[in-house]
Amino acid sequence: MDAGICGSSSPPHPPHPRWRKVAYGGMQPGFDDNHTDDSFLEDMVMNANVVRRDMLKVMLDSVSISQYLCIVALVGLVWTYALQSTLDENSLLLLDLSLLGIGFLVLLFTGEMLTLSLLFHYILNISLFATGLYVLAPIFHTLTRSISSDSIWAVAVSLILLHLFLHDYSGSTIRAPGGALKNPNLTSCVSLNASVVASVFIASRLPSRLHVFAIMLFSLQVFLFAPFVTYCIKKFSFRLHLVFSVGLIAVTLALVYGLHLLLFGLLLGLLVFVSVVCPYWLIRIQEYKFEINGPWDEAKLCFNITD
Repeated sequence: MDAGICGSSSPPHPPHPRWRKVAYGGMQPGFDDNHTDDSFLEDMVMNANVVRRDMLKVMLDSVSISQYLCIVALVGLVWTYALQSTLDENSLLLLDLSLLGIGFLVLLFTGEMLTLSLLFHYILNISLFATGLYVLAPIFHTLTRSISSDSIWAVAVSLILLHLFLHDYSGSTIRAPGGALKNPNLTSCVSLNASVVASVFIASRLPSRLHVFAIMLFSLQVFLFAPFVTYCIKKFSFRLHLVFSVGLIAVTLALVYGLHLLLFGLLLGLLVFVSVVCPYWLIRIQEYKFEINGPWDEAKLCFNITD
């Protein structure tokens, strides 16, 4: 009996299950729910989607921002000269007609899908828009009569800053010919509305109703159609866009210098900050960007539809 007991052997242990990397299926026997083995980090990828940017390219892309800052500065100059009675009604109306003609010429020569019928359609819409604006000019003229001028300027400046902060510098708030542009988002609409309200506040301090109509037509032409025109120029030729932007910046700085030296220094510093300092910061902070991708990321479904 002792020999039989000594000769008997215990049954072999079942092999230890191997851990498998699965997304679903519950806990695997013999392993914790958060268990990982040495092969878990084999698929880790670092900085796979980090875009390396070039300093010159970023500076050229920032020209659009500097360009629009100068456009808004020119609007502020026209507002100031109109409130000081330096620009009368006839001068403002002549300026409105000049801008309208230049805008249509730019669209005619740069718009690939702009036909004569579409051009006449734009002219008809602008005529109806100007007629409605002329009818509403008496209301705008007396809208803020009970509000002090200091409050008007404070609100107008705040709205213009909001407009600049929310403005879409990559496109336009109106659709290009043929639907080349996407629909405007919420921030673009809020930005446009802020500029319109600021224009109404400034126009309400002018001496005559014709003055109000002329300045409102000028402001809406600039805030609504200037981004569209500059987008068409940029799409037509990037070199032409750069030449136009440099000329606009030079003219704006010269006019602001003639108005006030402190404002000239502020605008020049802002343009340097936007065109040089911000691109430099963007390039420098790319060195500290660290992105990790691996098996812990969410699965991305890929469908191969052949039908």
